Amino acid sequence: MKKVFLSLAIASVMVMVSCKEDASSKVNSDKAEVAAQRDEAGKNLPVMSFDKQEHDFGTIEMGTPQETTFTFTNTGNAPLIITDAKSSCGCTVPEYPKNTPIAPGESGSMLVKFNGSGMNQVTKTITVTANTAQGSEILRIKAFVNPKNANAAQGPIK
Repeated sequence: MKKVFLSLAIASVMVMVSCKEDASSKVNSDKAEVAAQRDEAGKNLPVMSFDKQEHDFGTIEMGTPQETTFTFTNTGNAPLIITDAKSSCGCTVPEYPKNTPIAPGESGSMLVKFNGSGMNQVTKTITVTANTAQGSEILRIKAFVNPKNANAAQGPIK
């Protein structure tokens, strides 16, 4: 029995010693440098900073078209590219510089048109998809929509 334990102990020591190689000798310094440059370049991202996140049209009459402009600046350190902008409904249409690189420090604008549909308090969102770290930004428009000709809706006064 002692011979079995002794044999197992010797075999384990041999396995441990044979696996003890210098890991640093296996590292390719050229590949490590390329990986470091890639990682550093990955830190360079655009940042989309808006002048406002929300616009309130106030009280409007139903069916009255409205529009506002959201101005943004690329405050990051890489070109900003807006790939998409979608609204929460068809009554709101964003116009933006699609797939146009905006250099760091440069500004751009997004025109948002709202056709004045709905009733009472209305809030719509615009999701802007870009190559930022976050991936998307949310803008909001809101208005209080009064019915068209509120007196006509009540009928003639007698």
